[in-house]
Amino acid sequence: MKKASVIMIFGALLVLGLYVYPLWQIMLGAPQYPDPLGMNIHIDGIRGASEFDIQNIDGLNHYIGMQKLPKAEEMWEFKTFPLIIGTMIGFGVLIGIMGYLGKVGYQWFLGWFILMIVLGSLGIYDFNKWMIDYGTNLDPDAIMKLTNPDGTPMTYKPPILGHTKMLNFDVTSLPATGAWMMFSGMILSLLATYVGWKSKEK
Repeated sequence: MKKASVIMIFGALLVLGLYVYPLWQIMLGAPQYPDPLGMNIHIDGIRGASEFDIQNIDGLNHYIGMQKLPKAEEMWEFKTFPLIIGTMIGFGVLIGIMGYLGKVGYQWFLGWFILMIVLGSLGIYDFNKWMIDYGTNLDPDAIMKLTNPDGTPMTYKPPILGHTKMLNFDVTSLPATGAWMMFSGMILSLLATYVGWKSKEK
């Protein structure tokens, strides 16, 4: 059980990467932008992949009536997510230590993994909800009013995952380094659960 507990502690600590690296990245490439524009979504705010990317994205969005990208203080999520992540890291380390001391069983490691899945799913749902509003709630007085072939207003929601074409832009949305560190930590918690279960069988 001690080996499983060490794996659990290491897995929880890997999630600390979210405080350093972005969780998600959205890139926009077009012929007029040989170096794609990008925004990195951190747990505490949105930053440009390069120095002037946010400014350039907001400038492009202005023409079609999209909102400016929100500042950290304009979204409650950017204040709440760091607290939730910190709590989950602390909880993961605590149950790892308790497991090492023989105070809790491997089931707690699985419980941490399940709770991370639930919180992650809620985060993705909230992120997608924001992107729907960001891409569809357009200014009716925008300089350019583009429509679909059926006459309905064109929307510009970025994909939650993968690639799509919006006008002449190729938009790609993928997990970034912080997300991969979090996923790795969650996988390690599953490994800790398995190792703990096997140690109890002996």
